[in-house]
Amino acid sequence: MKNIFCTISALLLFISYSQAQETVYPAKEYREKIFITNGTVHIGNGEVKENATIEIDNGKIIRVANDITVPSGDVKVINANGKQVYPGLILPSTDLGLKEIANGVRGSNDYLELGDYNPSVRSIAAYNTDSKIIGTLRANGILLASITPEGGIISGTSSVVQLDAWNWEDAAYKMDNGVHLTMPSFIQRTGRRGFFMRGETAPADPNKAALDKLQEIKSFFRQAKAYLQESSHKETNLKFEAVKGLFNKSQTLFIHADQVKQMLATIDLVKEFGFNACIIGASESFQIADLLKQNNISVILNQEHALPATEDDDVDQPFKTPATLEKAGVLFALNDTHDESRYRNLSFNAGTAATYGLTKEQALQAITLNSARILGIADKTGSIEAGKDANIVITDGDILDMRTSNVEHAFIQGREVSLDNKQKQLYERYKYKYNIR
Repeated sequence: MKNIFCTISALLLFISYSQAQETVYPAKEYREKIFITNGTVHIGNGEVKENATIEIDNGKIIRVANDITVPSGDVKVINANGKQVYPGLILPSTDLGLKEIANGVRGSNDYLELGDYNPSVRSIAAYNTDSKIIGTLRANGILLASITPEGGIISGTSSVVQLDAWNWEDAAYKMDNGVHLTMPSFIQRTGRRGFFMRGETAPADPNKAALDKLQEIKSFFRQAKAYLQESSHKETNLKFEAVKGLFNKSQTLFIHADQVKQMLATIDLVKEFGFNACIIGASESFQIADLLKQNNISVILNQEHALPATEDDDVDQPFKTPATLEKAGVLFALNDTHDESRYRNLSFNAGTAATYGLTKEQALQAITLNSARILGIADKTGSIEAGKDANIVITDGDILDMRTSNVEHAFIQGREVSLDNKQKQLYERYKYKYNIR
């Protein structure tokens, strides 16, 4: 009898637990034509079309114009009168799906590998499509993300994913598009946020230590180049094979660096090997913007809502840096790496940049088309143009303004995706508890 009672209790508990779970599923493919009518369409390249119609067929954008006639019959029509229509936002470098709970619960995190040289590590294989954070990003208009590994000197390869999938194979949008390298620091920093962590002893001369490490990095790439020039190999070197795309320019070298000296070292590295390069972080990039432009190096600004990099900088320098890069002609994108808000404020970072020197369309481009160009996916997404995937967001209000932004519809490759998420469900749950529904 006791066993029967325990079994029934466990079953009831399981049923109760199951009913409390989220019921958000990836959207099914919609094969009929879709028309988004009467909206203010922000193309993503600086152009805006008033009262325009977007025609979508089989997940692709067919036309964007003011003179499109919506046919009768089996088509889906969304009236966007009074609404704003944007390209889906792109998070260009993130540990989304690799780190679930910031600064805790090690079992939920899979973003860091041991060792200094791990170019063969592929972040896509660890990407968790069931992350609870993904739903909150979609609800804020973020539909694509580049999943980035961390740790060591060469951390591995990143891949771009779309944020509505059953598994990582479904999510993959562009596989292994970049190799990530962390440039050694030329400044001795200690403490909780310092470079030398986990009990490591800081070198007496951080400049010499960084230069020695830089020579080690160059030696790795020189060996890789020599290996890849051989017609055959007795043994396969997985680490050298993993950077083959850097030499044939099918991949980008993403270099994580903030200091001017680190960025100058990046330019030196790129000149020697001829890599396509992008600097991630780049908080001091405003000091050498013209030099970055001359050397065709793009930039991803990691966190705009932050304090200045040094005490000599203007207190609002992080807000002004995007405008400085735009003026210099540097290809740049904006990012959001804030652990506590879990990356949802990407569009509001762009809104701040629009207050400090960028136009609103330039700020929008920094989180859509510019990101797509840097990640190598501009042929498929980043703007609302014919032939590209229908990655589209419809809002009631300005998506760059946290006071008015309210995402009402989102499409990924023509599928209208759910905007529900764990936090919305908790909001409704406790409204019910306190009788305010």
